[in-house]
Amino acid sequence: MNIQNRLVTTDLTRRAELVAAIAAAAADGVDRETKFPAAAIAAARAQRLLGILVPTELGGEEASVSDVVDVCYALGRACASTGMIYAMHQMMVAALVRHAGADPWHRRLLRRIADEQLLLASSTTEGQGGGDLRKSSCAVERRDARITLEKSATVISYGAQADVLVSTARRSADAPPTDQVLVALAAGDYRLEPLVGWDTLGMRGTCSAGFMLKAEGEPGQVLPDAYHKVHTETVMPVAHLAWSAVWAGIAAAAVERARLFVRKAAGKGGPPPGAQHFTRASATLTSLRWMIASALRRYETAKSDPQELESLDFQTTMNLLKVNASETAIAAVMSALQACGLAGYRNDGEFTIGRHLRDVLSSSIMINNDRILSNVATTSFLVDVPAFLTDQHRHDAKIAIEA
Repeated sequence: MNIQNRLVTTDLTRRAELVAAIAAAAADGVDRETKFPAAAIAAARAQRLLGILVPTELGGEEASVSDVVDVCYALGRACASTGMIYAMHQMMVAALVRHAGADPWHRRLLRRIADEQLLLASSTTEGQGGGDLRKSSCAVERRDARITLEKSATVISYGAQADVLVSTARRSADAPPTDQVLVALAAGDYRLEPLVGWDTLGMRGTCSAGFMLKAEGEPGQVLPDAYHKVHTETVMPVAHLAWSAVWAGIAAAAVERARLFVRKAAGKGGPPPGAQHFTRASATLTSLRWMIASALRRYETAKSDPQELESLDFQTTMNLLKVNASETAIAAVMSALQACGLAGYRNDGEFTIGRHLRDVLSSSIMINNDRILSNVATTSFLVDVPAFLTDQHRHDAKIAIEA
């Protein structure tokens, strides 16, 4: 990393910490009242964190996905709902940045995201299909020089608070469910009619209610690339990396509370009965961080190579990151809870881990792990078992074979 990049990263870290402090102060109220973390998102706008992925030529900072992942971790430690909102926003910005190309409408939108710090939400869940993002029932219909879209969106996280909505749909009324496109809808292009509320165990501040989405716009609002390409190259890997960072942040906050509890108890007459669970919690968190860092390096290496991004090995790795990171984060929080004992089980007191546990339990349910494992099972037998322990050895072997 050169000096300029270090300076940018340091500045971004400072800004993320400022937003995280505001998010942490409001986190309990956001959870208790099931309310959107308005103060934290306003702070993210003020610190210009919403447009960091936008290219510099369009007014952004041209930050990397690694930068986004770091911010997600910091926000996840402070307030899980804030971290998840930020992660979902950035996965849609990443899709626009990579797949809008030279399209004028989307380039104008990207400039607005940077200038106005617009908040993007996504509508990918539909009807009874649940978390199957690769199929759509609704379709983009063309009437004269306009397009229309009507969708029963059973979950749109922070849909009522977003400035822009990005939705999947079939390419046309006669297209099969898997022939999808992504449509960007600015405020004024759509209306949301409430279908179902949001009263959940955790992640309460994401306000992921269900709506009937009715939209009208220009044909140019449909991204040029098919959704298959957008999902494979960007949405899935960026989402799984960013979500995993949020879950790691939740785990880190729980482990920190367990550390403080064990230290305080030890100062009063020796380690508490659950002290060994803190060791397990800390080790599990370390494994989780390494897991995400490894996947992130893999993505940053592959991001400029569409063939590698679409390879079975890469796709399997990124899909299983979601499964493994969610399960590891839950394990870390559970160990932290056991380390704190009753002090962690209580909803009051400085060592409570109730909110963290409820929030992290969402990780295996959003895009259900069973669905991912079932999908991966049909292709995993096609991926070779690695012959080497490290990627470097595999790379060297490939070069030798090609030579």
